[in-house]
Amino acid sequence: MAHTIKGKKALLTRVRRIKGQVEALDRALEQEVECGAILQQIAAIRGAVNGLMAEVLEGHIRGHLGAEDVSPAQRRTDLELVIDALRSYLK
Repeated sequence: MAHTIKGKKALLTRVRRIKGQVEALDRALEQEVECGAILQQIAAIRGAVNGLMAEVLEGHIRGHLGAEDVSPAQRRTDLELVIDALRSYLK
């Protein structure tokens, strides 16, 4: 997955930001913070995860499915991987 290696620093930054958001949610729950603030934090985490998924998915599609030097068999395999990942993600 060359696209995740090329964008490793940016992806790790996103993951660490999500980790911080989850830790903040954990603290808020422990401290019994108002439910409105909890809902807002959950929504922020979901948005951050969706952004991460979109970035990695776009890189995969462009790098694997859009590459001209990919054989039809490999393209089908990569397509199935994307479909499986999306089905799992959207459950």
